[in-house]
Amino acid sequence: MTIQIIAVTALREALGGVSEMTIWRWLKDPALNFPKPIYISKRRYWRYEDVLAWLESQAEIEA
Repeated sequence: MTIQIIAVTALREALGGVSEMTIWRWLKDPALNFPKPIYISKRRYWRYEDVLAWLESQAEIEA
């Protein structure tokens, strides 16, 4: 099983070019349940599967 990770810069771009502050706010808002990052050498990465699941859950809320 391969775990794919995505860096914060690529994550921001994939989410429509959101700002660093937007990511910070999403992480601090418990109602959004935004996935927590993995830290490797003080750099943040997200599990690709977690981000996809979060996006799908947001689409369900809007529908």
